[in-house]
Amino acid sequence: MYKTVLFPIDQSRESREASGTVAEIVKMFESKLVLLSVVESPDKEPETVAAGIMASAEAIAQLLADAKALFESKGIEAEIIEREGNPAFVICDVADELEADLIIMGSRGLGLTNTGATESVANRVINLAPCPVMIVP
Repeated sequence: MYKTVLFPIDQSRESREASGTVAEIVKMFESKLVLLSVVESPDKEPETVAAGIMASAEAIAQLLADAKALFESKGIEAEIIEREGNPAFVICDVADELEADLIIMGSRGLGLTNTGATESVANRVINLAPCPVMIVP
């Protein structure tokens, strides 16, 4: 059913917690797992870049290597992809390129305010994705 699963990761707790669900689904459906991390473009949201969140290519490379090792320890091979740009758009573009059957990602828990919901990467991906999206709380 899910031949290719795309798992966009970042340095958040929610992303780490979603990895268990990803492992279960990938094993259950014998899916190909693709880990994606996005280096955010510096021209957007200066407060995010100033805080160093997902702005360093070296940090992203280490994050992907650690995630790949985690899944390999569970007997799951994973392909890794690193891209630069707006996370929501890049996630959807990569899902389209790979013809992914499912995107699984953690939620940020920004709350139920209109501002938090409309600004979240997860919400943007849900609205733009070329395939089903599973959000792990």
